[in-house]
Amino acid sequence: MTAHQLERQIVAVKPITVPTTGRSIDLQVKLTAPVRGERLPVIVFSHGNAWSMDGYEPLADRWAAAGFVVVQPTHLDSRRNGIGFDDPRFGAIWRARIADLHAILDNLDEVVRQAGGLDTRIDRERIAAVGHSWGAQTAGALLGARVFGADGDFTQHAVRAGALIAAAGTGDSLTPFAVEHLPFMRPDYSTMSAPALVIAGDKDQSAMSTRGPDWFTDAYHLSPAPKTLLTITDGEHTLGGVAGEKVAETTDENADRVVLVADAVSAYLLDVFGLDDTPWKALRSNDGGYTIESK
Repeated sequence: MTAHQLERQIVAVKPITVPTTGRSIDLQVKLTAPVRGERLPVIVFSHGNAWSMDGYEPLADRWAAAGFVVVQPTHLDSRRNGIGFDDPRFGAIWRARIADLHAILDNLDEVVRQAGGLDTRIDRERIAAVGHSWGAQTAGALLGARVFGADGDFTQHAVRAGALIAAAGTGDSLTPFAVEHLPFMRPDYSTMSAPALVIAGDKDQSAMSTRGPDWFTDAYHLSPAPKTLLTITDGEHTLGGVAGEKVAETTDENADRVVLVADAVSAYLLDVFGLDDTPWKALRSNDGGYTIESK
């Protein structure tokens, strides 16, 4: 990201309530956007398990500074809602998460209008779905991924591209705990045809899988082209602390790694959307701390 982009003023508006049906708790979102600019591309971001619209500020702020409007929902599994693994509602939350993103996109004009009239400034032809961890599986569903053994095609055709950060791999190596509590963690990436950037850390060892860090590259290897894989050296599941500074669950605190994740997503999307290929070319020409492969 250029120095000029880093100096761009941004604004955040919350909470904005999104119309939904069949949801016992209101769906609320936070919107972060540049103060100025027209025809702004949109990122709908899905948080990891137990988080909320108030997390992942290091990512959302840099994406807004790069020229994106970022919409972050609070999913039902947020710790503020108190719905844990043993709650009878938990088994269906994976579907509710996907429905949240669809509701946002179905009501996008009204959502952004409530943030100071942004409905006149967004580019409806350039919308991306992005997520981290469980949120990456959620976002992947809008890009065409499905769940083995479950009914439903959740593709959202308004979404033109996306980025999956530390996305779960296939479910054939789930631990007994994951099999019992997270049976939906069996993504089928064979139908995920939309362009996507997959980001994985080469030290990310999941407690939900008996496989190693390569588990988090399945979204790249098992999906059809076009896809790009960014593998971050020494990155663990939090990839430096993408959910926020000094967050307790961060195991690999590294501010530079967070910046890399944020800027890789914005650079990739700017390139895929045909807006600016310079940041992505610069990222690909640098070989320090990560590798990139594409198909």
